[in-house]
Amino acid sequence: MAACPSDPNPLLLLLMISLLVGSDLVLVDAGSFYQDVDIIWGDGRAKILNNGYLLTLSLDRASGSGFQSKNEYFFGKFDIQLKLVPGNSAGTVTTFYLHSQGSAWDEIDFEFLGNLSGDPYLVHTNVYTQGKGDREQQFYLWFDPTADFHTYSVLWNPRHIVFYVDGRPIREFKNMESIGVPYPKRQSMRMYASIWNADDWATRGGLVKTDWTQAPFTVSYRNFNSQACIWSNGVSSCNNSTTNRWYSQELDSTGQKQLKWVQENYMVYNYCTDTKRFPQGLPLECNATKNALFESIYNFWISFPPCMGSESMASCKPSTGILNFLLISLLDSSLIVSCIASKFYQEFDITWGNGRGKILNNGDLLTLSLDKASGSGFQSKKEYLFGKIDMQLKLVPGNSAGTVTAYYLKSPGNSWDELDFEFLGNLSGDPYTLHTNVYSQGKGDREQQFRLWFDPTAGFHTYSILWNPKLIIFSVDGKPIREFKNLESIGVPFPKKQQMRIYSSLWNADDWATRGGLIKTDWTRAPFTASYRNFNADACIWSSGRAACPSKNSWLWKQLDATSLQRLKWVQKNFMIYNYCTDTKRFPLGFPPECSVNM
Repeated sequence: MAACPSDPNPLLLLLMISLLVGSDLVLVDAGSFYQDVDIIWGDGRAKILNNGYLLTLSLDRASGSGFQSKNEYFFGKFDIQLKLVPGNSAGTVTTFYLHSQGSAWDEIDFEFLGNLSGDPYLVHTNVYTQGKGDREQQFYLWFDPTADFHTYSVLWNPRHIVFYVDGRPIREFKNMESIGVPYPKRQSMRMYASIWNADDWATRGGLVKTDWTQAPFTVSYRNFNSQACIWSNGVSSCNNSTTNRWYSQELDSTGQKQLKWVQENYMVYNYCTDTKRFPQGLPLECNATKNALFESIYNFWISFPPCMGSESMASCKPSTGILNFLLISLLDSSLIVSCIASKFYQEFDITWGNGRGKILNNGDLLTLSLDKASGSGFQSKKEYLFGKIDMQLKLVPGNSAGTVTAYYLKSPGNSWDELDFEFLGNLSGDPYTLHTNVYSQGKGDREQQFRLWFDPTAGFHTYSILWNPKLIIFSVDGKPIREFKNLESIGVPFPKKQQMRIYSSLWNADDWATRGGLIKTDWTRAPFTASYRNFNADACIWSSGRAACPSKNSWLWKQLDATSLQRLKWVQKNFMIYNYCTDTKRFPLGFPPECSVNM
């Protein structure tokens, strides 16, 4: 047996320990906090620990705390790892930002707005130039930022500012001085971080206050790293900027795709779409990307020679009609719709609401409204026995607390079958709860609930139900979120013998819908309106006691493939907030039999 070394390699030990404990291995040139920062306020509430490699900030009723970098910087790439305040962090704000001095300051902000236990943090970003900000973009995250450390980064160079989370870009602010937009490139900045009480605005606009019985609130920082130009006595340390890769770094195609994914799925507020805030027109920088797209499409179009009769359409210029469609679609992306979507007046009857349900836009749009007197609803003209049903919804924006928007399939009778999407409204800034359920022969109690990875009130999203003899799949924008298998073999009833109609409604349920009925409907916000478009049913239509199925029906025996199962697992790991199959209080004698398979 080989002799063991008396002094093991510390890097080898680090690698071995990281495998055992499963922690993130961070191999960056992270300095000691003793060397890099000064604690500037908090009267002992800020602590540097672990030989300088961990820094904690705490907040109690008397004070918060904060620190700043010893150095000033003039451009750079700044990384720090944070583990945010766990549990009920409502009213608290944790920050990590760059800031210059003076009344016409520049600033680049990460702010983490706390929330009640179980609700996600709101990641608030902003860019100030010469004392002017008002450029907020806000996001939810795709993980729990209180469970472990995650890396938050700012890249600031003469071309653009990029905000990153775990190496994934979430926001880009470009240098657009050429069109008159000020850009922070003339003032040196320090790095700052703090935790403080802001319960006058931080959580739901100040409606939820800090619970001081939970104090002290503590946030942890580690692995601060700056690849940056250090500013001293009016001189930058970067004499030759070409040696600094980050100095001219731009987003490559992969970075652009990652940015688009985050913004499509996790952005909950963008000042560049807030027409109420900017009624005279959005800020100049908001239209720059769209203008660039106009120019690129037009240049692409004029690069083709004109079509001359019999030559191949692939080698000549598309029609001006196609050009106009492309350009107009940039102004209103809602114009790009599915060609197979049915007209609402052909497919549905508005069944209640006394005029509060409306079919508009030549049958391409349906809206339901709710006021204090009544809600509204519709149902399909046809009945179905198995099918793939798709509908796009845009939910009630703003303060939707107390309201429920329902979209579901249901059979008649006392022993009915039912497949439910229900969207439980919430206060402004808080996410909807997406509630799903499956009833078989009149028995339900199979609830699974989710948060979504996007703001369902900002645009239309597709909600789908695949129902065949083997399984039921609930999907959102093509991602499966729930699967309910046919387990008749172990005595679990499955809905496969009763035809169902499609129903939808908007109604008041403030006795239970929002926080168990604690938050009531604010009728000063009425009418509440939900919008529907692009209904499509690829399904077996029930008529005269039999089902007529389409000749092409790949969905009829469809099952989840490996990729879809990975997506399902991702959604359920990151966005499921309730599963009846894990509720031991509700089922003290054992879970329903399907729970052993339908997980």
